[in-house]
Amino acid sequence: MPTSVKTLPWELSDELWRQVAPLLPQMVPKTRGRGRARRKVGGRPRVPDQTVLAGILYVLRTGCQWKAVPRAYGSGSTVHLRFQQWERAGVFRRMWRSGLAEYDDLEGIAWRWQAVDGAMTKAPLGGEATGPNPTDRGKKRDQAPPPGGRDWHPALPRRQRGERE
Repeated sequence: MPTSVKTLPWELSDELWRQVAPLLPQMVPKTRGRGRARRKVGGRPRVPDQTVLAGILYVLRTGCQWKAVPRAYGSGSTVHLRFQQWERAGVFRRMWRSGLAEYDDLEGIAWRWQAVDGAMTKAPLGGEATGPNPTDRGKKRDQAPPPGGRDWHPALPRRQRGERE
């Protein structure tokens, strides 16, 4: 009798992995040579995509830096590089569309009725104090003199050394 492994709510489950795996681009092995002389090039073994995706989800969930990813998910550089490659390949957009389609099948989405959350009102405390427009705010001409300073005007227009008033 097979036992199912229960994962924590924030971990990548096997069921989710089975849904996501077909959406990922296929890895092309590095090769050298032509025709029959073509052979694979050595190097470090590739970190499995499932492990890297779990690392990406860890970063997105915690908000940590890429270099702070736990080693269990691979190096931070590897996780970030794969994230960038998958983003350029449109993997996350396909994941979103797939999840949206599945939700539509399960619950149904009212596609005819959509709302955007926003507000188009004046600022309650705005007005003349904010200035004519955002680009004109904070210009030097409108600033007050620095605190603690005083206006200094010489009493005489010019004085020679040794001269007294």
